[in-house]
This record gives sequence, structure tokens and C-alpha cells, in this order.
Amino acid sequence: MSQLPSSSMLRVAAINFLNPAPLMWDFEHAPLAAELAQRYVLHYTQPSLCAAELLAGRADLGLIPIAALTSDLAIVPGCTIASLSEVRSIQLIIKRPHTLNTVQTVAADTASRSSLAYANILFRKFADNHPVFLPSEADPIAMLQLADAAVLIGDPALLALEAREQIDAAIGPCEWFDLAHEWQRYTGHPWVAAVWAARPEALGSPGVTAAQLVEDLETSRNHGLLNIERLVEQWTPRIAIPPVTIRHYLSHNIHYVLNTDCIRAIELFRQYAAEVDVLPPLPDLRFL
Repeated sequence: MSQLPSSSMLRVAAINFLNPAPLMWDFEHAPLAAELAQRYVLHYTQPSLCAAELLAGRADLGLIPIAALTSDLAIVPGCTIASLSEVRSIQLIIKRPHTLNTVQTVAADTASRSSLAYANILFRKFADNHPVFLPSEADPIAMLQLADAAVLIGDPALLALEAREQIDAAIGPCEWFDLAHEWQRYTGHPWVAAVWAARPEALGSPGVTAAQLVEDLETSRNHGLLNIERLVEQWTPRIAIPPVTIRHYLSHNIHYVLNTDCIRAIELFRQYAAEVDVLPPLPDLRFL
């Protein structure tokens, strides 16, 4: 029988993708999982749904896309999912002879609002192009048969890179763009995907304090980064990606520390997204 949360426990909406795995280490592994289970009750959902659950009051803490931040939600300092170089797990694939400037239709995996907003910024702000985005299941061949380009997010993007030769053979020559790399090329800032966000009113006595929450999340991340090899072992049977790719992805592609450069990147992302009319303005970020 599942445990019912008490009024002092925080309800956590989490993501069962590869990239948050280090952040979730202590919540999912001994010796601290039992202790954390006294303060938090977890359930797993899609990135695009975490913020909706927070705003609806069905969760108190969530790992949410930065596109879903609102003035009612507070960023928890310390942790993030970002990249300082190529991220691999967000790919824009364009069928030749199309270019960024000539694409008219984009089949889009809708799992993350942030990734779709990054793609829109790339097209609208940096390529002066306004293609139509078509919601689609994360099947690269089917997507590219439907549209001039495709956006793949998360684990499906990693799998597509492993199958790149087969996709190019089935569709014809394609250009592959890592959207984190493109963002950094145009802005000089890190690419940020997600942050922990909370409903501030859910914290405090007699439950979890803000200081306790920050400490728990940072400690879990630190332990996760010390256990990359165990994560590689655990994820290798779950996703059709070579262990060496999983190791490099967790160790080098993803950046997990929410520093001042990442905060400035979030501010710039929300500014640009509002300028190209894909997200509402968010003048000031709110922190816990």
C-alpha cells in the first residue's frame, strides 16, 4: 500500500528521464531515501505537467521547464538542468535542402515547453523565420515525413542521435542542430532547461523549511554526481544507448549547478521568448 502524505510532507512532481537522475539520487537510493521519505512524497510525470501540478496545488515542489515559471512559483537555489556546451538531448533535424531560414513546418515533440520555446527563438529571433509547429509523437522518421524539420527532446533525442545514419538513410540528407549549442553560439550564455520550483506557501513549520529543502536537493545532487558509474549501470538496461554515451552525457553534457551565469541565461531566455511572442513576460525571477 502506498504511503499517504501527511500535511507536513512536501508533494514532489519529478521527471523519469535520464538527465535528472543525479538530482534524484538520494530520493531513490539508500541510505538517505528512507529519511527523505519522511519529508517528501514523490510521483513521476512529464516535464510539461510538473508546473501545472504546482500551479493547481496538486504538488508543492517540481522539476519544471523554465518556460513554465510564473510569478507564483519560486526557484529553489542550487540545482538546475543546464548545459555549457552541446547537450545532445534536444535536437533540431532539418531535411535538406531546407535551412533555418526556409523551413516552413516543424514536427515537435511537446514533452517540454522550454525546448519548444528555444526552437521558436532560434527560428524567429535569429533566423527571421516563422514556421508552423505541428505537435507530434517522438518518432523522428514519421516526424520528418510529416514536416520540413523535427524537434526531439530528452531520451528520444539521445536515441535519435544513436540512429542518425538510419534516419538519414530513410529520409535523405539532414542537418542536425544541437539547440543548446545554437543558443550558446548566439547568446554566449549557458543553455538552461529546468529548475526546481516550489509553491512558497507550502514550506515552513511544521513541515520542510526552505533551508532544509535546499540542503536536501543539493546533497542529493552531489551524491548523484559521485555515483555516475552506478547510474550508468542502472540506466544502460533502460535505454538503448551505449554506456559510454550515458557516462559522457551525465558527466559532461549536463551541468547541474544553478550559478549566476545560469540565472542570467534564464532571464535572457524569458526576455527573448516574450519578444517573439511564444511565452508571457516574466519581468523578475522569484527565488525561495
